[in-house]
Amino acid sequence: MTTQQLLIRLPEDLVRRFRRAVAPRERSKFVQRLLEEVLPPDEVGDSDPLYQAALAVEQDEALAAEMAEWEMATIDDGLASEPSQGRTG
Repeated sequence: MTTQQLLIRLPEDLVRRFRRAVAPRERSKFVQRLLEEVLPPDEVGDSDPLYQAALAVEQDEALAAEMAEWEMATIDDGLASEPSQGRTG
């Protein structure tokens, strides 16, 4: 695997904590592991569990009907952004 150098800017206090916690020769690997954990893969394949769950929901007629009922029930759930009724003096 080829690598590239990346320049990033971080707050001083975070850099200080990073340098204290991670040995100099381990820092690139540490950042790499963090990014691999939090970033989504380039392509979501058919084996992705979330994709498989979505497919199962689409194919289950009873579940699709129940979801449609929930959608209708929550359309007017009172969470719409309306101007607040503040007190007047």
